[in-house]
Amino acid sequence: MSVTHAPQTADVLTRQDPELAEILLGELHRQSSTLQLIAAENFCSPAVLAALGSALANKYAEGYPGARHHGGCEIVDVAERLAVDRAKSLFGAEHANVQSHSGSSAVLAAYAALLRPGDTVLALGLPYGGHLTHGSPANFSGRWFDFVPYGVDAETGLIDHDQVRTLARTHRPKAIVCGSIAYPRHIDYAFFREVADEVGAYLIADAAHPIGLVAGGAAPSPVPYADVVCATTHKVLRGPRGGMILCGGELAERVDRAVFPFTQGGAQMHTIAAKAVAFGEAATPAFAAYTHQVVANARILAAALADEGIVVTTGGTDTHLVTADPAPLGVDGRTARGRLAAAGMVLDCCALPHADTRGLRLGTAAVTTQGMAEKEMERIAALLAGVVRGDVESVRAREEVRDLVGGFPPYPA
Repeated sequence: MSVTHAPQTADVLTRQDPELAEILLGELHRQSSTLQLIAAENFCSPAVLAALGSALANKYAEGYPGARHHGGCEIVDVAERLAVDRAKSLFGAEHANVQSHSGSSAVLAAYAALLRPGDTVLALGLPYGGHLTHGSPANFSGRWFDFVPYGVDAETGLIDHDQVRTLARTHRPKAIVCGSIAYPRHIDYAFFREVADEVGAYLIADAAHPIGLVAGGAAPSPVPYADVVCATTHKVLRGPRGGMILCGGELAERVDRAVFPFTQGGAQMHTIAAKAVAFGEAATPAFAAYTHQVVANARILAAALADEGIVVTTGGTDTHLVTADPAPLGVDGRTARGRLAAAGMVLDCCALPHADTRGLRLGTAAVTTQGMAEKEMERIAALLAGVVRGDVESVRAREEVRDLVGGFPPYPA
């Protein structure tokens, strides 16, 4: 088969595989007709999607630019170098590895670079918003390393710095991890650096959630403080699904070897090219304005939910995500999520600190990409509370959601 040009993807699929084409169109319709409030999701730009669907997907490229294990890599080498240079410039890092397939892969590589099986690691406990890679027994982290969890204050919901320091002095961990999937406040990286230095530990920042805000200047950067920063390239950063690692020059070789050949094989060059596109977009004033609007929207959403009687953890947010307990409205998190899903409002459950029930985790990255602002956040909060309380039937709520998102299509025709 001779391929001399790239036809429109939708046309190709419709002709060759109409069954799968229908599935893809159905997902696009779902995304365009429901409210995407999952904190870890966003809408990539058409340019990012174009890179993902490019001919770079055909290329095997084990290794790094200039040192590949396959021939014909002279073009993809340029693409990866561009992605690395853009990441270093965007985040002010001495070194960037853009090959990690996901955030979890990035964390695995960071551990592989700095630790040995059986080493002690201090990280936020899973009941308080820690990630699976922060010591879950179901994950490689919990099987390979001895994790000591720290938590949050029962009253404020904020990270308990006194406990962190005490645990670090007691257990003398090889590494300390700061980062969370459900902590709505900025992390004090300077504090964690101080504690890590006191006990002689590496500091690993898992910045998968806030890294996009960091890129836009809407959140403090962990780069000046952490030995290694792990992140995803989706979420607020609005790139393709994937991971990256930032570090100083002294750890560059160890990090690179931990990614390839220790934990991964061939790089996904189409995804790396898409990451380069996203990094370029994130360096613009428009993206900076976007990230600040993401935070403004999250704060308005949190305040409006509180006004509706929902308990917002930590009393608000500094970031793109809001965690909340719907119990005052008479339901737990899982029940609330089911009602909201029927109404076309897509979000997650999360652990609630110092509680046996599940709460809700919402994010404003995707709806902000669509162009929604403070007015829409208040409307979303009112509708969400009405559905959870049972005041608004799901059919009626679903129509209101369609009306709302119809004015903010993620991919206008």
